[in-house]
Amino acid sequence: MLDKSYVVPWGMRGSISADAEAAVLTELVHESTPQPAGSRRERFERSFAETVGSRHAISVTSGTVALQLAVRLLDLAPGDEVIATPQTHRATVQPLSDYDVQVRFCDIDPATLNIDPAALEALITPRTKALLLVHYGGCPAEMDTIMALARRHGFVVLEDCAHALGARYRGRSPGALADLATFSLRNTRNSSMLGEGGLITCDRDDWAERLHRLRAADNNTRSVRTAPGGATEPVVLPRTAHPTPLHRGYVRRPGSDTTMPEVVAALGQAQLTGLRAAVGRRRALAGRLNEVLARYPFITPQSAAPHSDHAYHLYTCFAGHQELRDRLVLALDRRGVEIQLRYFPQHLLPQWRHRGHLRGECPVAERSWFDQHLNLPCHPLLTHAQQDYLVEALDASLAELNGGAPGPVAVPATVCGRG
Repeated sequence: MLDKSYVVPWGMRGSISADAEAAVLTELVHESTPQPAGSRRERFERSFAETVGSRHAISVTSGTVALQLAVRLLDLAPGDEVIATPQTHRATVQPLSDYDVQVRFCDIDPATLNIDPAALEALITPRTKALLLVHYGGCPAEMDTIMALARRHGFVVLEDCAHALGARYRGRSPGALADLATFSLRNTRNSSMLGEGGLITCDRDDWAERLHRLRAADNNTRSVRTAPGGATEPVVLPRTAHPTPLHRGYVRRPGSDTTMPEVVAALGQAQLTGLRAAVGRRRALAGRLNEVLARYPFITPQSAAPHSDHAYHLYTCFAGHQELRDRLVLALDRRGVEIQLRYFPQHLLPQWRHRGHLRGECPVAERSWFDQHLNLPCHPLLTHAQQDYLVEALDASLAELNGGAPGPVAVPATVCGRG
């Protein structure tokens, strides 16, 4: 594949809070206290829980690990059914492949790409144990309707908030809208740790305690005390206690050693202070892109409901048909704007087709992916010149498709990234 340098790249390396993070790293380098886990991690967890509005926030090494541990809390058994969105990254549903359960993929709303509550209701059975959803691109799902269904039918809702940090739904934050939630802090997200990080949020004390055990290096054991005559009786030991020779431990599951390192937590704490400004820059750019699309009736933007605020981790729009979408992608690429499509329908990936899922199962998601949707660059590290160029290139590409056929957009000398 040829290496191409884009005027407006899809994503950029670096930090949205570089000065604050550099100061934190300098402090950590000169500290003499151990770094694996400590007060900085605990402070970050408290701050994150307050930001989201949840009782607990448990940090781990990545968003994928957060999803794996959260799914552990569901206590899935053979024969259970789990409903999941097909419009997401594979990490959302990948943990389910470890369980002997039936996964039922739920079709999506064509305007938001989130779980369609009407389609959801049709999939619920007495065996439904849980729902896994995502707030696609940072656009909140219709949570009040979804949670009402969950309460009526008695299943757990797990929200994947990898895209949604900084979004709002009826004045509340994703991460505190369902029973359980996970966040990814990978360096492409709305808040990033210059690498990897993840969190799980919930209000239940027993779940928080289990998560503390699951992420630790210690085995999760059930201890019993040997009584005279060889009989045994259960005994609960503190997490930090070691069994005496009179105790026997039965390992229920091994530890995972996935506690977030202190340095990552310190960077996360620094980034929380800049989160609102970073999301504000995403929304400002999205507003400019929306203004361009409003001039062309054959393409429409994804938009949040009036009672929600979009975080714009992804800027998504929809063309009327496949040929139009593909021509727009090529026109933007010729002008130096990098385009990516997120995400291929999960039920059509080989690992899920192997379990019996077929095309036609989620027709709206399939039509959106194959024929209509595309994602434009939208992140706070784009320079002002790159943002201006993106807006002009989008306008020129759409005008070209509309029959105007203007010449190529001039590249300002101040725009970086052109080879």
